[in-house]
Amino acid sequence: MGFNCGIVGLPNVGKSTLFNALTATQAAEAANFPFCTKEPNVGRVSVPDPRQDKLAEIAKSQKVIPTQLEFVDIAGLIRGASKGEGLGNQFLANIREVDAIVHVLRCFEDDDITHVEGSVDPLRDAEVVETELMLADMESLERQLTSLQKKAKGGDKDSKIKADLMERALKVLQDGKPARVVEVSDEERPVFKQFMLLTAKPVLYVCNVEEASAATGNAFSAKVAEKAKAENAEVVVISAAIESEVAQLTDPAEKAEFLESMGLEETGLNKLIRAGFKLLDLITFFTVGPKETRAWTVRRNAKAPEAAGVIHTDFERGFIRAETIDYTSYVTLGGEQGAKDAGKMRQEGKEYVVQDGDIFHFRFNV
Repeated sequence: MGFNCGIVGLPNVGKSTLFNALTATQAAEAANFPFCTKEPNVGRVSVPDPRQDKLAEIAKSQKVIPTQLEFVDIAGLIRGASKGEGLGNQFLANIREVDAIVHVLRCFEDDDITHVEGSVDPLRDAEVVETELMLADMESLERQLTSLQKKAKGGDKDSKIKADLMERALKVLQDGKPARVVEVSDEERPVFKQFMLLTAKPVLYVCNVEEASAATGNAFSAKVAEKAKAENAEVVVISAAIESEVAQLTDPAEKAEFLESMGLEETGLNKLIRAGFKLLDLITFFTVGPKETRAWTVRRNAKAPEAAGVIHTDFERGFIRAETIDYTSYVTLGGEQGAKDAGKMRQEGKEYVVQDGDIFHFRFNV
């Protein structure tokens, strides 16, 4: 699994249409009325990586297995969701489970598609959603804080650490800022994560524009880009309508021709994946052999045993070493044997930090 993104936003902004297009399924019913999506739909897509095809070609692999990206299409949120309005409670519970938030914003005018707020204004829409998430976070922290403060006064060290961190987070939220801007030390990070705050999750804004603006964006998406830059967030411009059409095409040449006719070099899915990887600071490593070439995803700065654990927990538990070849050496030297002969296969231990594109053989004993 690469990572898990919850697609959120107000009703009728194009969430389910985008989900269907990205996962090339009709799993999410798309319709022009609020709360069309009641239960979260989950779809997985393969992450395209041209490096993987090159590795498979050199190794003459029988199968190519890309890493996977998971999208969760979550029910539309409205004002008052933090108090249970609409499908608020369900929405908030579902969003707590995802790694990152893909916030879809409507950046197109269309009289045939109603807007729950009565007009098109992506910055207002973003604020509505963010406010509801912040209110839910404040309520969650306030509910826990009193009990922790009592325990802290009684001398409980863990409670004091948690209470101090909660107080800082609450202050930031009360100032109208999301929890992701709270300054947290490396030691505090695991504790902070336990709070499961909605606004602590990284955000990727997706501007859903009309077809004519898919390549360049429009005035609406430009405003969102300014907001994203100020927040150090990611932003992608996509036309869900175009993505829907692309998803119906199976011939690669037809896809390329259609995209070119729209002034696009690649699909919105590819842009979304790249932005998502950057957002979550992820990298890819490979296992390569005659049976299969497989891509795996791990957090940047992960050490070799953690990468081994992505494949199987036993690999991490009994890790001995990682036989490692960097991608460039593998390709330029014609594969594993060529890399070995040139002294480019390295024996790396538990402290080795995984590099993007590494090819691994893990040695373990359990």
